[in-house]
Amino acid sequence: MRPQPAAQRRWRRGFGALVAVGATALIVAASAIAYWTTVGSGAAAGSAADAQPVTLTAGTPTAELYPGGHADVAVAVSNPNPFAVHLGSLSLDTAHGTGGFDVDAGHPGCDPAVLAFTTQTNSGAGWSVPPKVGAVAGVLAVDLPNAVAMGASAANACQGATFAVHLDVGA
Repeated sequence: MRPQPAAQRRWRRGFGALVAVGATALIVAASAIAYWTTVGSGAAAGSAADAQPVTLTAGTPTAELYPGGHADVAVAVSNPNPFAVHLGSLSLDTAHGTGGFDVDAGHPGCDPAVLAFTTQTNSGAGWSVPPKVGAVAGVLAVDLPNAVAMGASAANACQGATFAVHLDVGA
């Protein structure tokens, strides 16, 4: 056997190293493809939180009412949920008070039947009440323009009376 020249030995060593690196790269690539293309199955479960009802403070007229006049109604909406709540409308809750209204105790001769409330929708957009953050409920102050009216036949006993307007949320 004849000795091989140094250049030929280096070429064979380089070629052998190249073959080894190529084989290693091929094995790594095949493993990665197998890992990422593996199929599997499993099961999961989830649940949605129960929505809590919003709370409305009884609305109060923002200006003095007089026979034949209108006033805005101010109401605060409290949201105990960790997500925003949409209110489509606010209407008179006739199940509370006298037909949906209360008159302060100092004016017993004022008949709430002289009052009327116009359902409010915020021009069809409704209202979005912010979510509860930490332990603090989301609150939205709402002004309902010209929502309450006093009939022209209101008795003198209604002068200086304070009214509460009970409201209900619609979708």
